[in-house]
Amino acid sequence: MFWKKEKKDVFKNPFYNEKDALVVYIRCNKCGSVMEKRILKSRDFVVSYDGNAALVIDKLYVCDKCYNQIKIDAGFKRNYKPVYFEIDGGSFISKEEYEKRKEDEK
Repeated sequence: MFWKKEKKDVFKNPFYNEKDALVVYIRCNKCGSVMEKRILKSRDFVVSYDGNAALVIDKLYVCDKCYNQIKIDAGFKRNYKPVYFEIDGGSFISKEEYEKRKEDEK
């Protein structure tokens, strides 16, 4: 039982599904700046014929404040449920954490 809970927490889905996009909230590892990024369902996904993922993304974002590169690689099922995801140069944060950080900046 302990291991199941541990594994579930590690694989928490960082993508918030909206009608025309997936929204992801990220923090830059270099300066700590937070960002909200939209991944459009109509043009940002590529169909994959290999492995478990039917759709894949390979996105590169640049931090507005320090110009650090943040790369997201992810694979999804056809219903936009993630099969795998990884981030380099940043970390995923929750929508609540993003909103709190933005409110603190004001």
